[in-house]
Amino acid sequence: MQLERILHSQGFGSRKICRSMIRHGEVAVNGEVCDFPFTEFDPEHLVFTVRGETWTYREKAYLMLNKPAHYECSHKPQHHPSIFSLLPAPLLERGVQSIGRLDEDTTGLLLLSDDGQFIHRMSSPKWKVPKVYEVTTKHPLDETQVTSLLSGVQLLDEPAPVAALSAKIVGDHVLHLTLAEGKYHQVKRMLAAVSNRVEALKRIRIGSLDLPEDLAPGAWRWLDAAMLAAVAPMRQA
Repeated sequence: MQLERILHSQGFGSRKICRSMIRHGEVAVNGEVCDFPFTEFDPEHLVFTVRGETWTYREKAYLMLNKPAHYECSHKPQHHPSIFSLLPAPLLERGVQSIGRLDEDTTGLLLLSDDGQFIHRMSSPKWKVPKVYEVTTKHPLDETQVTSLLSGVQLLDEPAPVAALSAKIVGDHVLHLTLAEGKYHQVKRMLAAVSNRVEALKRIRIGSLDLPEDLAPGAWRWLDAAMLAAVAPMRQA
């Protein structure tokens, strides 16, 4: 693939802009400056630098973000900054989207991609991808509340009771709640239905992928093959 096409596919601007950067010596491939835009490279695993920043070619972008509080999962935020302001320009240029949304005061693991099929698969109701939330509650937790969450609670405007896949008390005011749905304010509404209140909410796992302890709030990371396997759901019969 020609170098200018590689840069264009990775979100570094139009082919004209990419061609100009290459001709001005702003691009290096495998540590050596390449100033000819039409040089052919095998893109697979190609490592290149643009204006001193190192990138690896990826046909599709799959990444995780540790969402901080007071950020909105929207390209057009209304009251708080957008999570997309935390990403570098090339990822925005290639059109990464968040897979589902977290409320502005909810923190934790968020996946993003520019792969439409992957986004659809992870979002489709045909796939039940478990998501684990660490819930900090206002009132102490007890087994009666856990039993209700597991058997199903009735939420306003929902035709049938909504149940958690798992609910485990890990502290007097801390619950690990596993859901396979993504209804509006679901965790907050479920806790309200058992006479409690959510004080803080953090998503700590999607599928079998845990939020890394060393991924700081606001930081992002590429998903490697093992991480993708951990989040890729098995289709339900």
